[in-house]
Amino acid sequence: MMLGNQPQPKDIEVTAPPTDGISDLAFSKTSDLLAATSWNNEVRIWEIMGDGSSTAKAMYNHDAPALCCQWSPDGGKLASGGADNAGKLFDVTTGQATQFAKHDAPIKSLRWIDGANIVATGSWDKTIKYWDLRGPSPVSSVALNDRLYSMDAHGPLLVAATADRNISMFDMSNPTVPFRTMDSPLKLQTRVVSCFTTGGGFAVGSIEGRVAIQYTDIKDNQGNFSFKCHREGAPAARDSTVFAVNAISFHPVFGTFATAGSDGGITFWDKDSKQKLKVFTKKAGPIPAATFNRTGTIYAYAVSYDWSKGHSGASPDLKNSIMLCPVLESDIKPRKKV
Repeated sequence: MMLGNQPQPKDIEVTAPPTDGISDLAFSKTSDLLAATSWNNEVRIWEIMGDGSSTAKAMYNHDAPALCCQWSPDGGKLASGGADNAGKLFDVTTGQATQFAKHDAPIKSLRWIDGANIVATGSWDKTIKYWDLRGPSPVSSVALNDRLYSMDAHGPLLVAATADRNISMFDMSNPTVPFRTMDSPLKLQTRVVSCFTTGGGFAVGSIEGRVAIQYTDIKDNQGNFSFKCHREGAPAARDSTVFAVNAISFHPVFGTFATAGSDGGITFWDKDSKQKLKVFTKKAGPIPAATFNRTGTIYAYAVSYDWSKGHSGASPDLKNSIMLCPVLESDIKPRKKV
């Protein structure tokens, strides 16, 4: 067991990162492969070694910025979506990428549905489409109120967040009809939704430096709460500077979670005891994407501009990078309520 006073190991940079803004990161569920999508149309894959070093393994392109990616449950394929309105499928064995999905606008998010050969794609064309990879056409489609901004799935639960701050919850036994819809508990634009690894709920992050913990069953509403984060100055102060929460990642073992934001900040949290577990030193730029590996021993995060401050906020000196942060058990393990 790792000791609580063990020094934090240094983060390790992934070799040959994308040369443009990084939009998404995904670790394989069965191996040490890491994938990233970027605004220069690329999808890149690395193998992460035991010592934290990395080897570039593959790269393929969309015809416009690549926006999202996720590995299949068996780790054999990577699905990606982009501003070319296309979903692509990369086969690790053959090294070939083929198109499997098509929308009328960019694909912002996609998820494999547990226990099936189906990928759900969510788009700015205000639809979610479910694709059986054994056929060329979607098996079903859902009309949304507005553009899809974020989507996540775990077990039978799929959660979709749209531009109008609406959140729709679907049970995959009836994937075309939400069993519950609601307005986001946060007042401003949604940036990310992330399902609990323990089931039964999800977290929402917004541009206003807030996170909400939300349970799907109304009878569990007493467990819902929100909190301020990713701010400079006293969080309660009216003049504090507020940053977007870009990534919420739940730990695969402990069910605790990490947030990362436009302020370059990373924080580990325990939702059950409502405690902050660890605050990391601010990074050189915004963090647009982050994820844990399958064992929760590595937290990968991207440093690149997220356009949260528009064109004027872009710095030509900011280097695009992907970093691997070793995760100490003492920093992410749940703690008892004080």
